[in-house]
Amino acid sequence: MTIEFRDYRHPEDYAAVVALWERCGPGVQLSRSDQADEIRKKLQHDPDLFILAVSEGGVVGTVVGGYDGRRGLIYHLAVEEAHRRQGLGARLMEEIEDRLRQRGCLKSYLLVAPGGEQALDFYRAQGWQVMEVTLMGKELQ
Repeated sequence: MTIEFRDYRHPEDYAAVVALWERCGPGVQLSRSDQADEIRKKLQHDPDLFILAVSEGGVVGTVVGGYDGRRGLIYHLAVEEAHRRQGLGARLMEEIEDRLRQRGCLKSYLLVAPGGEQALDFYRAQGWQVMEVTLMGKELQ
């Protein structure tokens, strides 16, 4: 089975991507930022940092990144259950990290939801390290 990486296309990919995120369990926490209008705004900033893995026309993986000119952030790495443990997640992470490097990004962050021990193991195997920080947030609207 051939898997191709390509940039996300809005709005035509939206339904398939959200359906994948919803199937991936609690590790992908959807929020207002994942609504179609918010995704459209994200694409105006850095469309090349929303990557899909596609096989036989269907979306089987995604990774979304952001870069603010100083640091990168990884959002929503998701791989269809049938395609897990075959290196696809690692390939998606390599691709997003390469794209961030090409922009001059020196350091990137990601968040892992509580109970995400498998995700922590995966990211550690990719060279990521746990950072002892206090995360704070505030809804602006």
